[in-house]
Amino acid sequence: MIAQRLLIVNADDFGFTRDVNEGILEAHHRGILTATTMMANGAAFEHAATLARKTPTLDIGCHLVLVGGNSILPPHAPLPIDVKSLLGALARGRIAIESELDAQVRRILDAGLRPTHLDTHKHTHLLPPVLAAVARLGRKYAIPWVRRPFDFPRHAGQVPLLRRMLSRGLGFLRPKFHRVLEEHGCRTTDHFAGFSITGYLRIAELLAMLRDLPPGSTEFMTHPGFCTAELMAAPTRLKQQRQQELEALTSPEAREALKQSGIRLASYRDLP
Repeated sequence: MIAQRLLIVNADDFGFTRDVNEGILEAHHRGILTATTMMANGAAFEHAATLARKTPTLDIGCHLVLVGGNSILPPHAPLPIDVKSLLGALARGRIAIESELDAQVRRILDAGLRPTHLDTHKHTHLLPPVLAAVARLGRKYAIPWVRRPFDFPRHAGQVPLLRRMLSRGLGFLRPKFHRVLEEHGCRTTDHFAGFSITGYLRIAELLAMLRDLPPGSTEFMTHPGFCTAELMAAPTRLKQQRQQELEALTSPEAREALKQSGIRLASYRDLP
């Protein structure tokens, strides 16, 4: 008997811009997207919260941000611009990680939403102090699911060699990563996909990922969105790529591949 394959298709960056928000809703209503994670410090957070409250079928999580944008805490100072800057701020003790992330979770809760899962912008919870803070917040707010940002082995497709090597290289972090989550009663899906393919997801890559999907539960990280003037002016490298991801997630080919392979779409709320 073949074990069931459950697929959670999650969109990052809900709240980043209004056109990204609308694209995420489009991918949910017309495509295979089942979940999203919200940026509490995003410029379009209130817009995203309104859409989320009107869409109870969309599973909501927290996309915790320590890189980019401004702090939720007064005086709302700019956060580090990249992971390298974040490492410097951590070394100098210039950022209150847990207080900032706690404020972000509370802003989502105060918007009338009940998040079920946690992840971080730019995967900063791969850093031990950030992971510890995220795990403690998961326990504090009874949000048990935390992203495991380690791609399952799969066909390379069009992903550049350097990106594939980086994805594989992160494997040495896994034992400590999972041990910290277990100590705080947090859980992860059995598998994860989307790290190495970010920015390169098209219909062909999506179909290849679905063919390779292993038994058990998998979170697939995506970044769909409509690419309008608002997104073009925003500080992100993913612009037209978001529109291409949206087209892949809403394609008839994606639905047909799920049907033919027997993969069941799920959300974190569906997991035991």
